[in-house]
Amino acid sequence: MKKNIQNTEQINKDAVKASRKFKIRWTLVTYDLICFLLIDILMMLLYRGTEKLDLGGFIYHSVLSIVCIVGARFFFKIYRQIWRYGGIQSYIRLLVSDFVGALLYILIELVGPIPRISFAKMIAICSVNLLVALAMRMLYRYAYKCSRNRYGKILCKLVLMLTGRHIEKDFETEKQKIKIAIVGAGRVGVSLAEELLNNAMATYVPRCFIDVKSDKVGRQIHGIPVLSEENATFEVLREFEIQEIVFAMPQLDAACKKELYDHYKKSGCKIKVYDFPVMQSAGSSKRALREFDIEELLFRKQLVIVDERTKSHYRGKVILITGGGGSIGSELCRQIAAMEPEKLIILDVYENGAYDVQQELKMAYGASLDVVVEILSVCNYAALERIFKKYRPNIVLNAAAHKHVPLMEHNCCEAIENNVFGTLNTVTLSEKYEVERFIMVSTDKAVNPTNVMGATKRMCEMIVQTHSQKGNKTVWSATRFGNVLGSAGSVIPLFRRQIAKGGPITLTDKRIIRYFMTIPEASQLVIQSGTMAKNGELFVLDMGKPIKILELAENMIKLSGYEPYKDIDIVEIGLRPGEKLYEELLIDSEKLDKTENSMIFIEKDSAMTVAELEEKLELLRAAVATGDDAEAKRALKLAVPTFKSPEEINAEAAKAKEMLEAKEAVPV
Repeated sequence: MKKNIQNTEQINKDAVKASRKFKIRWTLVTYDLICFLLIDILMMLLYRGTEKLDLGGFIYHSVLSIVCIVGARFFFKIYRQIWRYGGIQSYIRLLVSDFVGALLYILIELVGPIPRISFAKMIAICSVNLLVALAMRMLYRYAYKCSRNRYGKILCKLVLMLTGRHIEKDFETEKQKIKIAIVGAGRVGVSLAEELLNNAMATYVPRCFIDVKSDKVGRQIHGIPVLSEENATFEVLREFEIQEIVFAMPQLDAACKKELYDHYKKSGCKIKVYDFPVMQSAGSSKRALREFDIEELLFRKQLVIVDERTKSHYRGKVILITGGGGSIGSELCRQIAAMEPEKLIILDVYENGAYDVQQELKMAYGASLDVVVEILSVCNYAALERIFKKYRPNIVLNAAAHKHVPLMEHNCCEAIENNVFGTLNTVTLSEKYEVERFIMVSTDKAVNPTNVMGATKRMCEMIVQTHSQKGNKTVWSATRFGNVLGSAGSVIPLFRRQIAKGGPITLTDKRIIRYFMTIPEASQLVIQSGTMAKNGELFVLDMGKPIKILELAENMIKLSGYEPYKDIDIVEIGLRPGEKLYEELLIDSEKLDKTENSMIFIEKDSAMTVAELEEKLELLRAAVATGDDAEAKRALKLAVPTFKSPEEINAEAAKAKEMLEAKEAVPV
């Protein structure tokens, strides 16, 4: 019942709004017609010249000129514009529409069997009418802009008398809106201003632009002043009653963006950005006014890795993505979907994630994308083989894995079963069904692992490398990257939840550092490295400097409008089982080869023999069969020689190259 009442109220509000717009539009049409008729009388009856028009000729010309000019204004949607915010483009459109209308009027007069008038008089009729139309709209806009001065008040009363529109009330409504300053008076910033000015229901109202270009500073855009960065002092912003500052400069590099953010944050205003979402959905192409994300304050510019040549490797192919409903897997699906594959197969044991990405892709691409979802575990060899036999994939991207470090420490058997033997099943079937390329998603935690998850991923790398030596038709590769911002279980969502609850933010250790990249970056790296692979490579991304998690937490608190340690505390709770203070990306930095992409390198690692691999796998099978996690962990340490205890690694952390780099890095 309550919902029906709310719906009825909304319908009534929409009807009133539509009626108001209709009334304003037709009021303007009426005044245009009255002005046109008066001008016709003036020009054709009082300014008679040598022509002698009878009443019929006068009516004919009046009707024809009005139909042509006003008809052109309707065609160019002149009456749909909100003239109190009219900028130069609005007046240009009026000029163009009247020019087209005048041209049509003259052509019809020349060919039609009607009384003739001079060309000069026709031009005079159209020109005077255009002048009056422009003057009327400019005065209307002036009344809005200058309603507080003497002449503006007179015009406001005139507008009220002629249209019934109370401009002072409109200003009272505007006072309730959030006043913003737009940093960047370029195309994006101006389009934001236009969108807000032309939407009477908008929550925001732009008060000023801030820009560095001298040709814009000191001028106005849509009646909004453009200030220089030097003149836009915090005192000036207060005079403009600015409550929020919006960044509208999508091409600005990360360092400059961070510098501006740090500067304007001191003003006490909330900082927002007008841009695409950081984590874009499939087919998303609309900018939005949104909160600043920590992902946008990375220590480096986000990488755009995939190019047209890369896309051509996936176009027209049948692509199978295991773990396709997860954080990385779902982004792989979005990236691949844009490359026009013949078929995209999303395979996952968790049906909700797979369903969500399937629906997202269907909404974005419709019937143009052939996407199917298969729900099963990669541990189920028989079920997995049915998928390979049915679809015969050309390319397999293996993103299926358990990845939560603390959970896998207490579920070692499951970690080995899913990560190691699930990958083995996928590798074996890819080999059997002659998949063209097999690309495995790995992690920096596989380098000198100190936990079960990292050790299982290192074991997966060894499986892929060994199979690359068997001389089969498949090209094998693995791609290794650091922590992914915003993925399920990462620190960003955790910190956001803790901030939303009022804190404290919990850190395992304030010394801890990590390499970071965004989900799109990680996915693009996987996709491109797969096309670059010759056979058996381990690909690594140059991820720049590692980040101190403590500084990440402090900046997230600031982004949320709070002060660290005062409004929200940061508490150290101790390292989790299997956790080390820093991550490494390479096993042996001496064996590092460059690729055609300056940000991607190849870690050359010697592959073991098939017999050696089988011996390790048999050891793990036997351990998993016992169901004893401790026994499984002992077996994993034997199978992965680089698997060390976290205490052993952390004891030498202060001397590690990664920790030294983090000390030198510019704060996030």
